[in-house]
Amino acid sequence: MEFKITRDYRNELLSRRELYFTLSYEGATPSRAEILGKLGAMFDAKRELMVLDSMKKQFGKMELEGVARIYDTADDLAKTEREYLVKRSAEVKAEEAE
Repeated sequence: MEFKITRDYRNELLSRRELYFTLSYEGATPSRAEILGKLGAMFDAKRELMVLDSMKKQFGKMELEGVARIYDTADDLAKTEREYLVKRSAEVKAEEAE
């Protein structure tokens, strides 16, 4: 699994870091938990402050394009992030605990 960050933008107004990336991989498509884990390790971010917005894959290619956001605080995340994305990230955390 190899990440290439295509855009790393600091959004001061919303207190977050916005990452646009391309991920190359072998075999099966990586899960949201694997992607968030790798991004968290790369950017030294806490998992509960990260949201993986989108993952777009083209048929036949072993790469995907995605968007992730890393917030400064949990309050900033709760104020601006859509509820279903927060819920998806919480489900990823619950899968890891098992």
